[in-house]
Parts: sequence; structure tokens; C-alpha cells
Amino acid sequence: MITFDDFPSPKQSCTLCQKESVIFYKNPRQTFFQCQQCEGIFLNPTQRLTPIKERMRYDLHQNNPDNSGYKAYVKPVIDKIKQNESLSALCLDYGSGPSSVVIHLLEELGYQPKEYDPFFHPDTTVFDQNYHFITCTEVMEHFYKPLEEFQKLYNLLLPGGQIYCMTRLYGPEIDFSTWFYKNDATHVFIYTATTIDYLKKILGFQNAVIEDKLITFTK
Repeated sequence: MITFDDFPSPKQSCTLCQKESVIFYKNPRQTFFQCQQCEGIFLNPTQRLTPIKERMRYDLHQNNPDNSGYKAYVKPVIDKIKQNESLSALCLDYGSGPSSVVIHLLEELGYQPKEYDPFFHPDTTVFDQNYHFITCTEVMEHFYKPLEEFQKLYNLLLPGGQIYCMTRLYGPEIDFSTWFYKNDATHVFIYTATTIDYLKKILGFQNAVIEDKLITFTK
């Protein structure tokens, strides 16, 4: 049966900055829009998974402490933290999943991180304090409301604190039609360098440094 959702409006409000966005890419399963202000790319909100299906998808992720490939993937985050943060630093892993490699590696180094995940570790008492640094690895592409999420993270940081994010940014050198990153049904918002700069300016971060898949925001 054909429904109205099969014919999405050619324009949508950006899920980050609410500005007008136009269709960027479409296939039989997905329609992505790109914002004309922040240049973020987002999935048609009507095509998001239900919470049950989203949770099932996360259960399939192979990002547990025994996964050597994922350990290698998050190594840039761990190396940057070792370089910048003392062992006494208060830290939070935001969007940790069921069994966080980042938590495991930080604890091995002597840090005492706390964790939060809306599906697997929903203890909101971790928001009752502030942190020297927050890790957010392969999480920000899942944000339904990116600006609200980053505002929350900004507010959780102590002055001079940092958020260490990992995601894959879209750039003009990428063929979006064949790009694997868009195919994960839980990847609802894809960032560009312009989007990162927009977040930096609108939220008041001192800096936002992009190093391949690692983005470091400094309050």
C-alpha cells in the first residue's frame, strides 16, 4: 500500500537548527535532507526505527571489550585522553551501549569513568555533577535532536572541559549513494565540517578540532 510517507515533502526543518532543508539523497528505503544553514544531513524523521527495533539494532553492535577491532577504532580517543587528561579527572562515557570498550580501556589506565546510555545504563544521577571530560564515541549520529544533546553535554562540562567524539563526517569527496555509513538505520544525523563549526559557535565552545573521525570540543 502506498502511503503519504512514500512521498516526503521536498522541504523539512533541520533537526539540529530548524532551518529549511531540502532533499539530498533518496532511495527506496531512505530519504535524507540537507540543511541549508548548518549543512547537516538527516534521515526523514518518519523513517526512524521504533524504540524496540532501535534497541534490537544496538544489541547487534560488536563493540564489547573483547572486540580487538573496536579497540583499535577507539584508540585515537584513548590516546588523546592520555595526552590531555589527568587520572583524577572526572569523566563520563555518554551513550556507552551495553558494554563499553571505552569504559574498559579507561579503567585499565586508572580512570574512574561513569557511564550513561538511554537503553542500557539509564541512570540519570550521573547528570547531577560536572565532568572534566566526556566521551561520545559513535553516538552523535544517533541523536534525534543534536542541538539539545550537545547543549546537555556542554552543560555537563566543567570550564575548560572537553568532549571527545567519534563519528564519520560527510565531505564532497564521498559518494553518498554508495557510502556504507548511511545504511545503518540508526544513523539519523550525519555531520559535515560546517555542522561542527555551527555547533561550536552556537553553543559557545572555545574550540572544535577535527582529526579524521575524532572531533574534540573544548568548553
